[in-house]
Amino acid sequence: QDAKAEESNGVYTVDPSSTAAPAALAAGKGKYAKLTWDHDQKQLAFAFEQGADSKLLGWIRGEPKAVEWVTPATEGWRLRWNVQQKAPIEFSRDGKHVFFGTAPLPRPARKPAELDPDRTQFDLWSWKDDRIQTIQKVRANQDRDRSYKAVYHLDTKKFVQLADLTMALATPNEQGDFAFGNDDRQYRTSAEWDETASDIYFLDTATGQRSLISRKQRGTLSWSGDGRKAVFFDGRDWNVVNVNDTTVIKLTNNTGVRFDNEENDTPRQAQPYGLAGWSKDSDWVLVYDQYDIWQLAANGSITRMVTRGAGREKKIQFRYAPMGEPPRNNRVFIDQNAPFIIRGENLETFDSGFWTASMDFNAHPSQLLWGKKNYHTVLKARNADKIVFTAQSFTEAPDLWMTDSKFSAPKPVTTLTRQVDAFNWGTDEIMTFRNTDGVPLKAALFKPAGFDPTKKYPMIVYIYERRSQELNNFPTPRPTNSINPAFYTSQGYVVLQPDIIYKVGYPGQSALNCVMPAVDAAVRLGFIDEKNVGIQGHSWGGYQIAYMITRTNRFKAAEAGAVVANMTSAYGGIRYGTGLPRQFQYERTQSRIGGSLWDYPMRFLENSPLFAADRVETPLLMMHNDADDAVPFTQGIEFYLALRRNGKESYMFNYNGEPHNLRRRANQKDFSTRMKQFFDFYLMSAPKPDWMERGIPYLERN
Repeated sequence: QDAKAEESNGVYTVDPSSTAAPAALAAGKGKYAKLTWDHDQKQLAFAFEQGADSKLLGWIRGEPKAVEWVTPATEGWRLRWNVQQKAPIEFSRDGKHVFFGTAPLPRPARKPAELDPDRTQFDLWSWKDDRIQTIQKVRANQDRDRSYKAVYHLDTKKFVQLADLTMALATPNEQGDFAFGNDDRQYRTSAEWDETASDIYFLDTATGQRSLISRKQRGTLSWSGDGRKAVFFDGRDWNVVNVNDTTVIKLTNNTGVRFDNEENDTPRQAQPYGLAGWSKDSDWVLVYDQYDIWQLAANGSITRMVTRGAGREKKIQFRYAPMGEPPRNNRVFIDQNAPFIIRGENLETFDSGFWTASMDFNAHPSQLLWGKKNYHTVLKARNADKIVFTAQSFTEAPDLWMTDSKFSAPKPVTTLTRQVDAFNWGTDEIMTFRNTDGVPLKAALFKPAGFDPTKKYPMIVYIYERRSQELNNFPTPRPTNSINPAFYTSQGYVVLQPDIIYKVGYPGQSALNCVMPAVDAAVRLGFIDEKNVGIQGHSWGGYQIAYMITRTNRFKAAEAGAVVANMTSAYGGIRYGTGLPRQFQYERTQSRIGGSLWDYPMRFLENSPLFAADRVETPLLMMHNDADDAVPFTQGIEFYLALRRNGKESYMFNYNGEPHNLRRRANQKDFSTRMKQFFDFYLMSAPKPDWMERGIPYLERN
């Protein structure tokens, strides 16, 4: 209860079968928060705070009152720390340990500078700061509410502080006797241009003792159900570490198969395909390669494929379908003695469906349901042989379907797709092509409603990175920063979404080397009006378009949103949404330069559209908003001014106060309309809108 009369604040029990008044377990002035039951609902824990006085209280069902478990007088308590009321409280599965958050007492609030004429207010950017000021600003509320995990052992009545300023994170196992901790302090600065990393330790929760497991670990660990083991990926292989002696066993080093992303084309460590989960007996862990599911003995003795190689053979990517069972502590535990459902998706055609598999090595995966749809999200009834799943395609909304565990005679539960019937829509198919290096690639091709192969259609190319996987996905009709393929096909356009792969150091040229062959392949199909081809993309797609129109005049019109025009100045910018410097993006991630501005100055210059703006002949529509929290607004201004200075046709919309992606519905609708007007004028000979003819003077803004 949180009352106006603070004396009656507290935690109370109520007997629903009685008219008796609620009984106070703890009451009085102060705040009571985070009421948490143990697994068997026999014990309750909650936090109490009144000023600088904070405590962890507990109640055992049947007792008359709650008692103090941890207070500032408890042995091991840190001076000027408190129980963090916003931190979660959790019991170990056996109810013998309770974990909660603590933190240093916050600094007293200061009078705002505008109310204190003698107070100064500034930021100091020090080269020794762990994190730069913009990161600190974005994370200020998070840091104010930060907590450090501690544990109270109910059997020994002992309190242990596990995490602190030297190790911010601690993740306990279900038994509560061990945790693993992450210490990222020495990698915080380098994360501005490199990948994030941590040193990983095991923590004995009885003593707080730390044992180093792995240095500069890129990923995290996942506990087994028995809490005796944890699995992690080291960049090449899956490993299991045992808590008793901290020995590490490599599980996948002799398989001859890669478990990191085979298609990684960024200059950073490839990510693993993923972890399906542990078996319930903790003897096995299930992981993925690009196609198949692998069953790995935790002691390293046996390595085998659950899917028997059928995935790679058929080009089907198999993944475990959790069936909607609630994960325990964000982990999935799979019954090793029973068949389970897996989802399959053909990576060539993007057909999908469900199969059954098991950890019985004598059983092959068996197909249950398959088709040219995107089947997903399986949920099973707890006490009946009923399963619900979703099915969607380009022309079918993601309806719910019901079936049994054999997926026999599935029936629709919802009928969202009927709403499509009233509209022109279109069809989708896969198109194959090769880039200029001869690498086979795919593109999603969307044809107009009422398609006639003898006609010639205008085409818009939409790009980002790989886009062919959008086949069989329903394009919800709504306005956004980018084109909606169903809307444009309903208006008589062909839409092409090609895959792009990259060479490190040459992102712009890589895009050109993929997109232009895709356009050529589409034209060869015979129904594209090659004189009326446009291109559109936002953010990374916008950058690539800005680069390409400095190298080709193939496109009759282009729209590019949130463009990076000058990589040299963008490299030194800030992603204001996160506060992060943009250096990591250019060196290690999406921009793929592969090193710093001082390592590869010419790469930064050659990949910057700004320095070739005088070559542009394609009419360009841009959108770049003044509150962009990912790409600095000044990047759009640089390119606009360069094009204007060279007399190139260009228009830039700035939706005032909007971030990287438009959020206000009115602005989304407005820009979608204007972008359609722009493309219709150039690709369909529609009338020229007034805003293209005379602009919109500042005094006439809406």
